[in-house]
Amino acid sequence: MKNLYSDDAFTGLEAAIVLIAFVVVAAVFSYVVLGAGFFTSQTAQATVHTGVQQASSSMEIVGNVYGVENTSVGSENLKYINMTVALTAGGTPMDLSQMVVSYSDNNGGHNANVPAHSAVTDGMFDCTVAIVEQAARQEWCIGQKINYQTGTATTGAMLDPNSQMVLVIGMPSTTAPNTKITVNLQPAVGAVLPITRTVPGGLTAVQPLY
Repeated sequence: MKNLYSDDAFTGLEAAIVLIAFVVVAAVFSYVVLGAGFFTSQTAQATVHTGVQQASSSMEIVGNVYGVENTSVGSENLKYINMTVALTAGGTPMDLSQMVVSYSDNNGGHNANVPAHSAVTDGMFDCTVAIVEQAARQEWCIGQKINYQTGTATTGAMLDPNSQMVLVIGMPSTTAPNTKITVNLQPAVGAVLPITRTVPGGLTAVQPLY
């Protein structure tokens, strides 16, 4: 008769130990797989957010772009342009003093880095006078701040979600009638905001550019 209590038998305790070992190994493997998946998804999410931030412009033009005529005798070109900028919906505050402004036109005018006037945040009168006086250097500045509250909202050249700023950008002598001009606004973070307009065939003191 076969001995039911033989040492070769696979006892219930041994089976339980094996089962527990399998469960522990499976749990650890699952934890590692899930952890790697979470890390990968978080990395992908951060990459997408960064890509969207870099690929989308965080600024927009509000209203028209206006060109101001050069009133010097014998000159028929724009002296400077005015444009109002604001943040796009959900945009974070932006320091415009870190912005790079570039210019080009189809008459050979080109400036890869239009310098900011020494006092970027001058008022409209001082800003426009400075640009007119330094037209040969083609500078830009902030002529006006809208919805600006000293000490509580926009400070310096910081563009806040609830504020707007009027930029004054000096134009070269190549901005004759029927000239196609392009101004690129490159913030420190985000895509370039290109503004392309055509100087009308006949100039007046101030005209919207389309």
